[in-house]
Amino acid sequence: MLQIQSISKQYKTGDFIQKALDNVSLNLRDNEFVAILGPSGSGKTTLLNIIGGLDRYDSGDLVINGTSTKQYKDRDWDSYRNHTIGFVFQSYNLIPHQTILSNVELALTISGIPRSRRRQRARKALKQVGLGAHINKKPNQLSGGQMQRVAIARALVNDPDIVLADEPTGALDSGTSVQIMNLLKEVAKDRLVVMVTHNPELAHEYATRIVELRDGVIRSDANPYEPSAAEVKPAVHRTMGRASMSFATSLALSFNNLKTKKGRTLLTSFAGSIGIIGIALILSVSTGVNAYIDNIQRDTMTAYPITIDSQTFDMTSIMGAQAGGRDNESSSGKTDGIYPDDRSIKQTASLTSSITKNNLTDFKKYLDNPKSEIRQYIGGAGIQYSYDVKFSVFDHDPDGTLVNADGVTIGAASSSSMASKMSSMGPSASMSDVTSMQMSMLTGKTDTNAAPDSFHEIMPGANDSRLISKVVTDNYRVVRGAWPTAKDEVVLVLDDDNKVPLTTLYELGLLKASDYTTMMNDIDAGNKITTPTAKINYDTALNQTLYMIPASDQYVKGEDGNYTYIGDNADEISSRLDSATKLKIVGVVKPIQDASATPLAAGVGYTRALTDDLIEHADASAIVTDQKVNKTRNVLNGLTFSPSDDATKAADAKTYVASLGVSDKANMAKALAQTMQAATAQGQAGATAGTAGATGAAGAQNMAAMDEQQLAASLDQYIATASQDALVAIYDQYVSTGTYDDNLAAFGVVSRDAPSTINIYTDSFENKDHISQAITDYNKTVDKADRIVYTDYVGLMMSSVTTIINVISYVLIAFVSVSLVVSSIMIGIITYISVLERTKEIGILRAMGASKRNVSQVFNAETGIVGLTAGLIGIGVTLLLIIPGNMLLHHLIGTNDVNAYLPVQGAVILVILSVILTLIGGLIPSKKAAKQDPATALRTE
Repeated sequence: MLQIQSISKQYKTGDFIQKALDNVSLNLRDNEFVAILGPSGSGKTTLLNIIGGLDRYDSGDLVINGTSTKQYKDRDWDSYRNHTIGFVFQSYNLIPHQTILSNVELALTISGIPRSRRRQRARKALKQVGLGAHINKKPNQLSGGQMQRVAIARALVNDPDIVLADEPTGALDSGTSVQIMNLLKEVAKDRLVVMVTHNPELAHEYATRIVELRDGVIRSDANPYEPSAAEVKPAVHRTMGRASMSFATSLALSFNNLKTKKGRTLLTSFAGSIGIIGIALILSVSTGVNAYIDNIQRDTMTAYPITIDSQTFDMTSIMGAQAGGRDNESSSGKTDGIYPDDRSIKQTASLTSSITKNNLTDFKKYLDNPKSEIRQYIGGAGIQYSYDVKFSVFDHDPDGTLVNADGVTIGAASSSSMASKMSSMGPSASMSDVTSMQMSMLTGKTDTNAAPDSFHEIMPGANDSRLISKVVTDNYRVVRGAWPTAKDEVVLVLDDDNKVPLTTLYELGLLKASDYTTMMNDIDAGNKITTPTAKINYDTALNQTLYMIPASDQYVKGEDGNYTYIGDNADEISSRLDSATKLKIVGVVKPIQDASATPLAAGVGYTRALTDDLIEHADASAIVTDQKVNKTRNVLNGLTFSPSDDATKAADAKTYVASLGVSDKANMAKALAQTMQAATAQGQAGATAGTAGATGAAGAQNMAAMDEQQLAASLDQYIATASQDALVAIYDQYVSTGTYDDNLAAFGVVSRDAPSTINIYTDSFENKDHISQAITDYNKTVDKADRIVYTDYVGLMMSSVTTIINVISYVLIAFVSVSLVVSSIMIGIITYISVLERTKEIGILRAMGASKRNVSQVFNAETGIVGLTAGLIGIGVTLLLIIPGNMLLHHLIGTNDVNAYLPVQGAVILVILSVILTLIGGLIPSKKAAKQDPATALRTE
């Protein structure tokens, strides 16, 4: 039973108020055919819409089988329409892009009925109305009467309690109208049918009850129904079940709608794809340029790693001292005399004080920790640790003369001169080599038994994974032979002009040592020199055998237990060549054309395998073993390291003099006499005055007449009777024992935990900056003495390049942002147009019980499909445009190294982005669609 209790409804248009229903009450039986008659504007359709839940009453109550609707919310009305009401409209209100089977089963879909069951029930309903053979036709393929039958089948498929028919024969001819009325009369046998019509003849012929309305008030009722008190129960609030449209249904509705407008859909999608095409092209060019920049950065950072030496300059201090020049100082204004200018002295002092020792042992522990901040920024080449292994290399020149790879002539003092070192370094010397040379110039200290300057370790793979790094093999080519594969194999490294420093060729015995000696003498004499320019065959170099003797093997133990250095004795070296390690030159290499990195200096390259072997050999050598046994005694002279008292110094002075040969004693006697004479002339007393005894027996004036034996005997006589103070003075002036650590270093002992140089490689300027910051953060956690000092040469050189790269990135981002905004606005407009076009469809869906969310879902699905199509079109067009685009790009920039390409991941993201953008752009229109009044939407044409 349906009870309409005192329902009123009015519409406001500005200040005008129209009453559609005025306190209408009506009770309807469960199965009867009610016809509502009345002139236009009498409230017939309003009453029908209120009964069907399409419109809301202002006051009163609508009670359905004892259920009050006063507290109904949108979802309750949706469920009510879906489960209780079936609508038959004058204009049929079929969805044109759906088949008649899909139109009929739509109400079941909203009810959540499984697909197989709803198909079965929809076919049965269509068969009942005589359309079982037309289930796959579209509405525009049917006649008016057939479409109205479809509407009736749709109204009946969900087995509703109430069927509402709004002018069902208004658009039909008389013959068809009779058929429809007969069908409705049959339907009314087991349910309530309420029909609004302007045709009183049909109403009186077929309806079982006639209700007339005028001015919103019931004027007559042909068969009123007043239920008994037993039938009327207090109305309560109840829901009527679930009504929800699945996403698949929403997608199908939208897809079928778009299929009916293929041309417009494609044009719309293409319009939407313009923004995606723009973004994709920018992304493609950006990706290509970034890949090129990444390669440049990687190559640059490989050529210029962050280098940290165990001993380096504090460039900040140096720059600060240099900044204190005249231009930055205010004038003193003094004009009354002569004042000293101390700036050059202060700058020199600043240079000396700027020499800093880095604690690389602790820093290596930090670098090796996988959890350290710096690890995430390390490049493909990794972190390279270099060690100062000590060895000498000897070979024979074309005349058979034994030569030294560290200065050509064995034992020559000039062999380690700064000029020789500079000439052997070549243009490809590393920053560490330059720093080492500058350090020697400032301090005057040299690295005892250091490896020849022309020998360099070949960069190994990251974490020593390969004997030779890919960086080296990618940037150098073998012009003859092969790369080393063992510790005793080396390569001769040429520069890009196939040249090697001339000094290196002499040191390797490829040119005559006698010619080198002549050339050096001519340089000393200021004579004009002629240097050799003839080529040397590759095979000549490959046939040259080099003899390597580790530093620890260049000491011989004497009968007194002390070791003597024999590295400067040609005869001793010659006798040990058979037991020396023979280094074989197995290849000649040079940089490739346009090499991005040249980490090898011209000269000889050896592998990390040789470094490891030298470290192990030094640790196991006899001299190192003996020195480690007694850490306080110098195994070279038997003296105590850094004695703390005068008595020990005096005793060591006697031991030292006793160990000297006749010639050395004679020279010391002369030196002591000269010191005594100088001290006497200046009136000095003290320790040096005691040296008079050294020549007291003979007299200083007779020293020139003495031979070496006499001078040596005179020194022995003096030492035997000298005072402790005199002996301490001799110790301080002549005896140098060094330290325990100095000895081990000279013997070639190297700790793997204390590298001499650390090279940190990155793949980009950004990561280099992160590493610099990580080092700064590390310095904040350690003592001042353990802080790492280095100079970021790459940062100084490449800061402008980084700025340019950032500017390019910002410009590209700006372009992308504009494209995104344009695309979003365009999609929003397109979706809004679609909403306007499908307003009636919205009303149909709402009439069958679809919720606001379901309607919004339908349009979101449509915008999603358009977005997906737009994205796919955009990607396809972009891939086609990239082909001529790259040709144009190559022509404009003059290189083929930059290639625009769209990465797969980027393409997928852009398609997803297109869908998201269309969904965002369609949110407002879809919300507008969901808020459409269903009754108003159904009246829209």
